[in-house]
Amino acid sequence: MPRFHCPTPLHEGLSLDLPTSAARHVQVLRLQPGSAITLFNGEGGEFEAVIEKMGRSDVRAVVGAHDPVEREAARAVHLLVGMPTNERMDWLVEKATELGAASITPLVTERTVLKLSGERAEKKRAHWQAIAVAACEQCGRNRVPVLHAVQTFGAGLAATTPQRWVLSLSPQAQSLDHLLTANSPTGVTLLSGPEGGLSAAEETQALAQGYAALSLGRRTLRAETAPLAALAAIDCLL
Repeated sequence: MPRFHCPTPLHEGLSLDLPTSAARHVQVLRLQPGSAITLFNGEGGEFEAVIEKMGRSDVRAVVGAHDPVEREAARAVHLLVGMPTNERMDWLVEKATELGAASITPLVTERTVLKLSGERAEKKRAHWQAIAVAACEQCGRNRVPVLHAVQTFGAGLAATTPQRWVLSLSPQAQSLDHLLTANSPTGVTLLSGPEGGLSAAEETQALAQGYAALSLGRRTLRAETAPLAALAAIDCLL
């Protein structure tokens, strides 16, 4: 059944116009009055709904019963990512959402090629947030991960989760099954670098601020692949 994000208070019996993006999607799918859809607003669970009226550009739906189902990961993982270039960052946001990331913070690091600030940075953040919404609609998540504003490396390090890890190629880096146990605290911040990785100074700075060095094995993964591999592995180990 088609699913649509509707970031507004929802309750059974409510008749409402769908947001522009959702209405456009309904039109593209050629749905008709009487078609069943699913709505979620990011506050938990999802709602049955039925299309009531189709206009040239607007769509009205009637909200049905609420289902409290959740499909979130057992452990909240917050990604700090040195931004890879353009399409790779889009792909990372999409797949990280599917794999259950709780939030994503783009970082400007020493080796970041994509330099963003001001209005351009905000437009990119909104673009990435829309990608996360679409990924939730597709994969069944009912809570949309937050795409934070682009931050400097130093500002991004100030995470307050119980566990903080930095992906590292250092021989001293520890494996995930060593760092993660069933009794570990639930909040994790995962830091990864852009193409070329974090600089030695940045990794040293992260370690000095309490991050543990995490190894994903002997292979060197791409900037957009490494955090996704870690997300999947964390979920599998629980």
